Parts: sequence; structure tokens; C-alpha cells
Amino acid sequence: FQSFHSVGKEKNFVFLSKKIEPSSLLEAAPLFDGVKKELAWNKFSGPTFTESYCWPPVAQRCDVVAISHQGNDPLLYIPPVLTLLQLESDYQALPKMGGVSLILCPGWKKAQLVFDLLKTYSKGCRHLYPVLIILGQNKEAASRVEIRGCEVVVTTPYNLLRLLEHHPGLLCRLCHLVLDEIEVLFSDSTQQVFTILDRYKKATAQAQGNLPHQIIAVGTQWNKHIRPLIKEFMNDPHIVITVIEEAAIFGDVQQVVQSCTNSNRTAELLKILDFTQRNLQKVLVFTDSVTEVEMIHKALKSNSVVSLKKHKESKCNAQCVLERWRKMHSSGTPAVLVLTDDCLQSLGITDATCVIHFSVPSPRGFGQRLQSMRDNFCSGIKDSAVDQEHTKAKSVILLTENSFCHAPGILHYLKHAEAEIPEELNDLTARVLESEEDEKISRPLCASLKTFGICRNRTKCPDRHQINLSIDTAQNIADEMIETPERVTILPLLIVHATNYFGRIVKKQKDQYAVLAKEMNDYFKVPEHRISVNTVEKSVFYGLPERTICHRVQVVETPTKDEENVYKVTIKYIDEGRTSQVNSDQLLCLPAKFQSLPPQAVEIVVCRVKPIDNEVEWNPKVTNHINHKIKGKLHHAKVVHTLGRTVWVDPMVGVTSLPTLKMWINEYNIRSEILSTGLGTDNPDHVGEIQKLCRQIPVLDHAESLEHFTKENTAGLEEVSSPQDTSIEENAAESCNIKKMFLDVFFLDDVVQTKEAEDSTVHQQKGCHPQIKWFQDGVTVTLKVQILRAVDSKCEFSREKVAFSAYSEGKLYVADLELYQSVMAEKSTCVIKDTEAVILLVKEKKGVWCKLLKNKNIHVSLDFEHWEESEDERPFTVG
Repeated sequence: FQSFHSVGKEKNFVFLSKKIEPSSLLEAAPLFDGVKKELAWNKFSGPTFTESYCWPPVAQRCDVVAISHQGNDPLLYIPPVLTLLQLESDYQALPKMGGVSLILCPGWKKAQLVFDLLKTYSKGCRHLYPVLIILGQNKEAASRVEIRGCEVVVTTPYNLLRLLEHHPGLLCRLCHLVLDEIEVLFSDSTQQVFTILDRYKKATAQAQGNLPHQIIAVGTQWNKHIRPLIKEFMNDPHIVITVIEEAAIFGDVQQVVQSCTNSNRTAELLKILDFTQRNLQKVLVFTDSVTEVEMIHKALKSNSVVSLKKHKESKCNAQCVLERWRKMHSSGTPAVLVLTDDCLQSLGITDATCVIHFSVPSPRGFGQRLQSMRDNFCSGIKDSAVDQEHTKAKSVILLTENSFCHAPGILHYLKHAEAEIPEELNDLTARVLESEEDEKISRPLCASLKTFGICRNRTKCPDRHQINLSIDTAQNIADEMIETPERVTILPLLIVHATNYFGRIVKKQKDQYAVLAKEMNDYFKVPEHRISVNTVEKSVFYGLPERTICHRVQVVETPTKDEENVYKVTIKYIDEGRTSQVNSDQLLCLPAKFQSLPPQAVEIVVCRVKPIDNEVEWNPKVTNHINHKIKGKLHHAKVVHTLGRTVWVDPMVGVTSLPTLKMWINEYNIRSEILSTGLGTDNPDHVGEIQKLCRQIPVLDHAESLEHFTKENTAGLEEVSSPQDTSIEENAAESCNIKKMFLDVFFLDDVVQTKEAEDSTVHQQKGCHPQIKWFQDGVTVTLKVQILRAVDSKCEFSREKVAFSAYSEGKLYVADLELYQSVMAEKSTCVIKDTEAVILLVKEKKGVWCKLLKNKNIHVSLDFEHWEESEDERPFTVG
């Protein structure tokens, strides 16, 4: 069954693979009464057009695929799924009602929204217990999750796979699987989604009893992976598509782009029509002006192509044109109609086989043109290669140099439709995107680009992705604020998210802001000095007293009309970075002497760490943890790059001062703290991408601005005694916890800026040394390196040396071992396991070694569990 409907005044479009009676009224919808009451209580205005077609098949336990402009709205499926969960008799075969429904969302943010909606609309139901599961990469977190008694589980594909490692039986109880924003799931986590579907298919095949099994997929766009989803995992699903462009992709309308010059369009059109006339076709040629319709019609006539024309000035009415159109085709003549878009609705043509876009339409117009071929859309999922080669409907776009503004949209749709893309379209789109970037030049620099080194969707991002010298370098951080970039003291005051903060760089010697703040506070303690502002002006500096402190603030926004004496103004704390709204009468005149010191707030970005699972935002759990940990506390950091008033740091370490001993204690490394939550992962390209971005700055300016930060700064270090002399190491493992002591602000653990640097200097840097146990037999030596879930591991063998390095939970571990005797490097191996790395060394000469290393190493010891000592063996040293 295939059906197209135009419903209501707006002439809504819907494609249905099977007949559905829509539920356009909430009262008549197939929903549980309690759910209806909650919807009404929350002032639900629906059901919407798409919901009216989606709810009935979902409530009937049918598999459903729904593609709509509203396909990202969870209410497409939440009300009917909640209704199904009220029917306890359907789930009697389950031993426990745990995990009956599973909703897979493309990220933690959408999962949180779905979870909140479930809690809201399930209030009118019997006791349902939805659970939101967002796990880090720490395995113990998944093992602690309790899902018994939870009817609805909301999570993401990555989190579900981690959960299934400890709860493999979840899919055996699963009756309703919902794939939310299916196109995003398939584009961002294709492998993970199909792994879940495969496991669910196997679980349903082995399920006991007569349980319902249902898959619901909703989204805003068709995706090529939906076809295998339908064919391999669904049971004759209802397909509901309310977007004509997406229905055309599902219906296998062939999309063709023909490049030509604007002056050569008519000749190109004749070539296309010559091809189409070999078959008996119904062709519509669309253009956007009456003049072009007349010109095309005349050109076709002079080339012996029989055609009709229709535009708003035509003498022949729509009914007359339609009858002649049908007679042409029935008499065996190819039917060609040249028309403007505004005539299409009155003609009501739905059975065209080819649409030629002589002029490129607007996005809305494009969909209306495609709708004229809807009777020739393929109605189902094709099974044979022969079917795939034959496409009944075709859409041809004539792309010219005047199609400039439409190029990105055309390219996006062609990629989406998996059509062939001409090189000219790629070139034209690149020029358009470059032009659009230039138009965004006054916008702020993209926050994602600064924070992670990449923007996932530059075309939709409203901010710029290139350097604007007038903005980015207008307020450079003064050199005196960063005297020694290898060691600056930072006070974070505003936590934007886990790796982005605003705060101050605190000078070790006579901090100018501290002096200014004291003078301001003393000045405004005198009542006569507290002079209120009569007229608040934008961009002007004022004083703002808060409790016992007076802040310097700048007005960034004022009301358009000053209708009242006291009004709200938006201000920025120029020495902290935060913004707020205050009453205008709270602002005080700020003397010029307090304005001479430049704003002290700087933006701080912690490098080389990003969210797990391809997420684009930090989970609030991480941000809250970091906020609690670092806000208002002193940190030491190494500046790896600066741009304007933004500093990128790596590492940034929380410190505590011991004034009496003139020492600092490193308490934590922020990057390591984030990684330890399990919700962050390594981002090795971050600094490199920032440096690539800043190469846009003219060479001389760039060199001058960065010379101070890139040169090796050793000033003052001569006066500092060796850091090893002041370090405190209770045991070997403690050395990796960054709780070392050092004089002044000298870092004992220097984290290299990029992965490339790590590869080239891995043997020289001071990474944590892992604990190693070893044992031997007459032929081999086995080393067990104690390291959890090692990543980016390297093991290099030479005749008398082994060099091992790897990351574990955000920390770099390095072991550079000079062997007591020689080994055969080409036969030696290293195998990474979950809790350790096993290195097998093949001895060059058979026999027993009296020790492993030439020099003693406190991190290396004998593995007595594997050691078998004979009476003839001499005592062995540990290292």
C-alpha cells in the first residue's frame, strides 16, 4: 500500500507505506487516559500532523519509521509507549518488569530531555520507573547500575554497550526499542547501533514466551542505513514520511546535476529532452519567470519539441492545460510542460516522471516540484539489483554560475541522497562557504574551535572560524601578566564548563590588581565617594559594590528606552569575566585612577581533553566536579598558546602553598581529574589545531606576539634548588599522583603539548614509571607492566634496551630499561591486556640472568609467584 495525503488548509504532505487512520484529536487518540490528562495539564496543543499518524501504529505495537521536520520531538513516541506500558498483561512472561522499554538517544543532552519528559508524562500512569544511564569509561560504574524494576531505560549507544558488559540480560527482556533522531545515531555511531540491533535480534530469537517486540525509529532525515534497519531488523513496519524531499529519497527519485553556463541552459535542456523522448515520459520544466517560460517554449517549438506552457499570464486555464497534458501522453507523444512554480498547485500534477529545474528553486519550491512526481516514487524497500538500477522518477538541476547561493543546499541534499556530485558543485560550494565565513567575521571566535580544536558543523555554526585581527588581537594580554609562560599562577573565577574558565593571572611579585582592589575598597568605604550614576552609558566602566568588595564593571547592554529612573542593565565584571544584570542605581562613578589598569579577566582553556563518545558538550557531572574543585583556588599552569585575551594551558595544576617552608604542593592535575571521571578522553590534536588557526595571523605580528611565550625561559631557575631534592615520595605509586613538592612554582611533571612531541621525546620526559614484575626461564624473560587499560602504547626493542610507553586513565607511563644482558629484539614481543602489559624478551644466549637491569630501579621487582628457584641458582637481585 502506498498513500499520499494533503490534509488541512496547509496542504500537509504525508507518505504512508500502509494505511493509517490519523488521530487528529487528543480526546480520540489511542492513549491511556492518564497520559491524556498529563498532556492536557501541560497545555499540550497537539497532536501535530505527524503525531496523528505516528501514535496509532505505535500504540498497536507495530514497528514504525517516522521522518518529519518534528522528528526530533520525543512526543512522537512517548505518549503511545507509556500507554503500552500500562498493559501489564502483555509482559506477564517476563520474570521481572525491568528494562521493558529502551530509548537510545544520540547524546547525553537529548537523553536528559527524554528522561525529563518521561518523568513528566508518566505521572498519570501506574508507577513507572524510568532511569537515565550515562556511564563513563570506568568499568566499575557500569557494574554498580541497578535496572531492576525500571520499565524504561534512557541512554546512548556507547553507554548501552558499556552497560551490556555487566547486564547482558537486558536485551532479553526488551519489548520496545526506540531509536531517537535516527539520522544522528546512524551518522555518529553507526557501528554501535548495528551492534546493538544484532544483539537485540539474537535476544528476541531466544526469548521465552509470547512477548511483544517493537522497534520505533524517528528522525528528521532519511538515512541510507534505515534501509538495512527495515530489511534486517523490523517486521513489515509502518513508514510515515511528512517531508517531501525525504520521501523522494526513500522513493529512489534519481537526482542529477548538469553543469552549464547560464547562457547555455537552453541548449543543455534540449539535450536532456532528446534523451527523455526516447522513452514515453511526462516532463515538467520549471522556471521562475514568465519571460523564461515564453523563451523556453519558443526554443522547444523551433526545435520540433511539442510542449505546453503555463504561467500566471497564460490565457489557457489550469484545467485546459491539464487535459491537453493527459491527451499528449495517452496519444503516445512525450508530454512536456514548461511552467512557473505558482501554477503547480492549481494544476495538481502528481504523475510526472521527470522534473527539470531550469532555474534553481528555493528549498520550499524544490519540495513542491518533487511532489509533482510522487505517484512514481518507489513504494518500498527494494530487494534486487535490477530494481536498484531502474528509477522511474528523475530530477535534473541545471547548475550555472548564477546558482551561487543555492550551491551548499544542493550539495547537502545530493550527499544525503547519495547522488553523483559534479566537481563544479564542490568548487562553487567551497566559494559560497568561504563567503559566508567572511560575513561572520565580526562574530566571536567559535567556542568549540577554541575548546576542542574543531567545530563539528561550520555551516550551521553562527560564529566565525578564522582570525579577525581587529577583535582577536585588539586586547592582547600584557606581557607583564605572563612573565614566565612555563609557570603562571591562575585564579579561575567563572567556570563555563569543564575545560573553559574565566579568571585572573596572578603575579608572584607585587600583583597590580591586588593593589588596585585594596585601593578601590578603601576609597569606596568613604560614603562621600559613593556617587551614583545619573545616565548609564554603554561600554563605560563603573564601580559596583557587593558586600565588602567593590568591582570594576563595564555596561554591555542598556534598555532601548529609559522609561523609568531605575532600570536593569547588563554588566560585565572586567576583572572576573562573568556577566550579570543589576539596577542602574547600583552603579557608581569610577575615578580615572581606577581605570588605568587594563581589564584583568582572561579566558582559560585546558588543552588535550574532550568529552567521550563523540559528544560535543561536557556532561554537567564533569563541569560540576571541576567547578567545585577549582573555582576561586590558585593553580599553576604552563601557557602553550595565547590569542587576544585567551590562554591555552597544559598542564594546569591545583596547588597549595606552604608559606613557612616556601613550598607549593601539587594537589591535582585538571586534565587528569577530568579523565578520571571516565567522561573525558585524550584530544591529542587540540594544540596543533589552535596553532594552525593562528597561522592566519600575519607572520611578523604573530612572531612578535608569541616570541615571549615560545622561547625557552630559564630565568630565575638557577636560584632554585633541584626539584628532586624537595620532592616527597611515600612510595613508587605515589609518584604518579602529582602530589610532589617543589620550590617556587617549578613543575616536576611537565606535560608535553602534543602527541607528536610525545613520540619524539618519550624517553626523555618525566612520565610516571609503572610498577614492573619480572621472571625468567632459560630462554626468555617475562616483564609484567602493571598498567590499567593502556592506550597509545609503544614498545621498542633493541639488543640491550627496552623502551615502553603508554597512557592509562589520562596519565603517561614511561619505562626505559637498560638490560643486564642482550636479547633478540626481532623476536621479542609486547601484548597489551586489560590490567597489564606483558613483555616477552628472547635471550640472545640461553641461560640464567643474575639480574634484569644494569642499574637498580625501585619500580622493578621479582615476580615471586612465577619464580621457581633451584638449589643451584645464585641469589638474584631485584632489579
